[in-house]
Amino acid sequence: MICFMFPGQPLAPPAALPDDPLFREIAGLARERAAFDLVTFSWLGAPATDQVALQLYGVAMSLYRTRLLRAEGVSPQLVAEHSMGIYPAIAAVGALPEGEVLELTARSGRAMAAMGRAKPYALGCIVGLTLEPLLAIAENNGVFLANHNTSRHFLLSGERGAMEDACAEALGRGAFSVKIFPCDAPLHAPPMAEIADELGAIFAGYRYREPVIPLLDHIEQEFLTAADLPAFMVRELTLPVNWERTYRALRRAGCSRFLEVGVGDSLKKYNRWIESETGR
Repeated sequence: MICFMFPGQPLAPPAALPDDPLFREIAGLARERAAFDLVTFSWLGAPATDQVALQLYGVAMSLYRTRLLRAEGVSPQLVAEHSMGIYPAIAAVGALPEGEVLELTARSGRAMAAMGRAKPYALGCIVGLTLEPLLAIAENNGVFLANHNTSRHFLLSGERGAMEDACAEALGRGAFSVKIFPCDAPLHAPPMAEIADELGAIFAGYRYREPVIPLLDHIEQEFLTAADLPAFMVRELTLPVNWERTYRALRRAGCSRFLEVGVGDSLKKYNRWIESETGR
């Protein structure tokens, strides 16, 4: 059984972009529906942040690669999503058209970026520690678990200064890799509730169709219906992503071939790590 996995936001802009009819169509939709030019990586109207630009780039590349795979005759029997990979995933399962997904990405991204104008936020990637000490570090420093990717690969979310302290403590406790990335908002954490009503109004403003391919969520590992999607997209921004549990659920569901449909190969690496530790 083939699973399409949709990763979250890329961390850097592209060194190069495809140049073929499928990509040009996606780029045209991004210009039309999100006022963003992928080729020049610039805004056509009122500018938004670099993070919103990266979100659009990530979604656009996932949409493009979905088209490529289907043009090659490859279709999934199940779809999974990680973090903001939910946006292209809902296009892949037929719940929203591609143009609306790009528009929704830009609108929700701008809403989240408004939080960053009040205070700086960051994500902290910590590799090497297990969950229990990681949670203690988060509590000690007032930050939050954002991603549980494997038993030893986590992201924390919170204010920049607190994140620097948390990452320093993680190194002191034996983490073998720590990186800090800027972000517009405390993603996948309780403080996102501050803009939950605004995000809810954005997500509720679209007409979702029933997924034609089962779409597994990354919180409870349940299949999402059209009625679930607006509330889920708000809720997933306030709660941690659990990819380890999601991957295990995908294996139990019978998935044996996993294709990462987006920028990079982070989900493939997480899958290999999980398999190396405990199999399925």
